[in-house]
Amino acid sequence: MTAMKLFQTYDQQVGLLESRGMDVGDHDEAVFQLKRVNYYRLSGYWYPFRHLVNGSRTDDFFPGTTLADVMKLYDFDAALRAMTFGALAPIELTVRALLGHALGNIDESIHLKPALLNSRSRNVEYERWKSRYDQELADSREDFVGHHWRKYGGELPVWAAVEVLDWGGLTKLYGFSPRSAQDDVAAAFNLRAPQLESWLKSLNIVRNVCAHHGRLFNRVFALAPKLPPAGTFPELDRAASFTRTFGHLTLIQFLLESQKIRRTGLPAMMRTFPEVRGVPRSHTGAPVDWDESTLWS
Repeated sequence: MTAMKLFQTYDQQVGLLESRGMDVGDHDEAVFQLKRVNYYRLSGYWYPFRHLVNGSRTDDFFPGTTLADVMKLYDFDAALRAMTFGALAPIELTVRALLGHALGNIDESIHLKPALLNSRSRNVEYERWKSRYDQELADSREDFVGHHWRKYGGELPVWAAVEVLDWGGLTKLYGFSPRSAQDDVAAAFNLRAPQLESWLKSLNIVRNVCAHHGRLFNRVFALAPKLPPAGTFPELDRAASFTRTFGHLTLIQFLLESQKIRRTGLPAMMRTFPEVRGVPRSHTGAPVDWDESTLWS
């Protein structure tokens, strides 16, 4: 183990960047930027500018690296996160509505009856979900929850229960649902049930990155979504890599299009990718002809 890193003042941080070859511009402006955004957080944005030797990044920057370019990437990413988070909202709301209706058509309290769900609900995974649901219900300050506590002892019908679940809990409930209910929801998005569940899991990761202000634009995702067979939807085939951010954003565009939900500003946002030497738009996973796709036009 190495010793804990020593504390450095803003002036020392700027000096360290300069010693490693970064053009920080005006010193006071550089200090201002480091007060605005933590040095450690910004390090993820200057990482691509560090020298690559034998497959590993050194501490030194490529010639011509500027703090101004790093901030351009950071500001673009912040705007992209906000836009993406907003684009996910109508998808989440639609899944809530469709799943609550499909399950309610089977039984009003099906979410509390594992015997009516599929076999995946008869293990510890469901118990964990139920415990989390009970906690969210207890913590909720929604008026409709209070109404059900007073009138029905706190038991919510499934079409109301979906409204207290976060994206992850909603995805779990979809996974526990009878295949008939899964198929009903997936068909609304022109997908098969295993595909939609996979997409919901993938987009939950994207949503969490956005919610916690993580770096999004050049992220590589370990979880790749299940896709329809090649040729089923040519516009999906064009996205190429679905372990990169652009691929996940393409999933969002597809889901919105399938529901005829008003398009987002994601295409316009992608066009604002900053002109930064050494870090092109392709770092998002976007192909050269990305904007020729009807999903991105």
